[in-house]
Amino acid sequence: MFKKLLVAYDGSEGARKALAAGLNLARIHQAELWAVSVQERLPRYGGTIDEIDEEKKFLDERFEKIAAEIRARAQEAGLDIKLLRPFGHPAQTIVKVAQEENHDLILVGHSGVSGVWAAFLGTTAEKVSRHAPCSVLIVR
Repeated sequence: MFKKLLVAYDGSEGARKALAAGLNLARIHQAELWAVSVQERLPRYGGTIDEIDEEKKFLDERFEKIAAEIRARAQEAGLDIKLLRPFGHPAQTIVKVAQEENHDLILVGHSGVSGVWAAFLGTTAEKVSRHAPCSVLIVR
């Protein structure tokens, strides 16, 4: 039924559960598995070059840690996985990737790293489920 899966991964517990579900479904459906870790753009405020470089280094290190987690889990499951690291707003970017790459299922964790803002603005999972071009599985 599902041939191309996209797991939204931010390193949170919810994302870990979504990845586990994605690995399971990829095995069951013999589907292609992708993971996307969206990086919001660096702030545009006037900081020194050193501050911007430091923030970029921090984000790069965070992505490498996330990528290593994803690769290790996929390897343990005996599956290949493609990793994407686009820039942008998380929900919009996840939907855009799914649309451009013709995914037929997006897996997202119920709660991620957005914290208190989710109470006011809605969660990434909610936004993705409203706007996705395909089925969405929200994993709890």
